[in-house]
Amino acid sequence: MNQARVKRVRDLVDGVLLLDKPVGLSSNDALIKAKRILNAKKAGHTGTLDPFATGLLPLCFGEATKFSQDLLEADKSYDTTVHLGQTTDTGDTEGQVLETREVHVTLAQIEAVLAQFRGPIKQVPPMYSALKRDGKPLYEYAREGITLEREARDVVIHKLELISYEAPFLKLSVTCSKGTYIRVLGEDIGAALGCGAHLNALRRTQVGELTTDRMITLDELAVHAAPLDLLSPVDALLSSFPPVQLNADLAKRFLNGQRLPLGKEPSITVPQYQGRVRVYLDDKLLGTAILGEYSILAPERLIAFTPQ
Repeated sequence: MNQARVKRVRDLVDGVLLLDKPVGLSSNDALIKAKRILNAKKAGHTGTLDPFATGLLPLCFGEATKFSQDLLEADKSYDTTVHLGQTTDTGDTEGQVLETREVHVTLAQIEAVLAQFRGPIKQVPPMYSALKRDGKPLYEYAREGITLEREARDVVIHKLELISYEAPFLKLSVTCSKGTYIRVLGEDIGAALGCGAHLNALRRTQVGELTTDRMITLDELAVHAAPLDLLSPVDALLSSFPPVQLNADLAKRFLNGQRLPLGKEPSITVPQYQGRVRVYLDDKLLGTAILGEYSILAPERLIAFTPQ
């Protein structure tokens, strides 16, 4: 007699895991593995890393998923190795080699080219990307041998520094705006040097205010006696926004979606600031809000929390 399959009961887990993604896993595969280890009911990641890339992949669980968009918009930092003299169809080490050239470049030439890519630049997204055209990812067209026209996008390279150069490998440190493809940056640097290039390695080291300090591998997570202790709190995603502390009465009104005129509340310290803030009752995060003119606090994204 067939027994009915018992559905696994997932736990309500809230927090942020700073995962050190390994080579070979997609960001979604890494998320699935971490979610299984933590037995979490709800989870999401904050922007993909290519399978060949490693490093900081913030994973959001439970209530933290409400704020993952903020990290999608954040600046990011990377260490990367550019293989000069060889181009591939994907722009990275996983692709098929298209062309190989000899490399004869000097440090002075490299520094001059790097200077061209600092600051605001235009970048054409690669065909091997998850951007969609008519509901279909570009990488699916690319695998079919189809190349589509793509419009150049405005991105900003905040920092582009030479770490070392041992021909044909060029090691760089990059901090860039959202939407920047480091693979394309490597290809464009190689083209400007006249020899072509692809990425040999890529490691993400920072996302917004999040760094590698508390980063952990999947293997470490799997064997930890209390893996939930490795999670950072939900507001780790919001540390760049000023805090606003409310009393219990205002907190209830805030969680009901009411706009609060904080300028009329002498007991509340209001930041001299306009923009997104994180809102608390004591040490409990209530959510985010927009602090506007005349100190009007407008609720934005709320945590499922009921004040006592």
